[in-house]
Amino acid sequence: MSMSVAEIEQAMLALDRRDLAAVVHRGIQALDNGDGNEPQEEIDAAWRDELSKRIDDLRTGKAETIPAEDVFTHIRAKLAARRQ
Repeated sequence: MSMSVAEIEQAMLALDRRDLAAVVHRGIQALDNGDGNEPQEEIDAAWRDELSKRIDDLRTGKAETIPAEDVFTHIRAKLAARRQ
């Protein structure tokens, strides 16, 4: 017998925080693994290509960096606005 999404959600929300985190983490891992048919070498190569592209974008000025403190200030302001 399989559980419905609502039943799974209800069971997850009944877990303590540590167990819930473990279940969520395992779910994210399952999503990241896709169908499991991709060889790890291909995944690693794709990440290397993506990282090289991003580094090139930074070096050439195609992409800009934002200081972390600016990002945190912006996020804090958005969170504060939500609480009001």
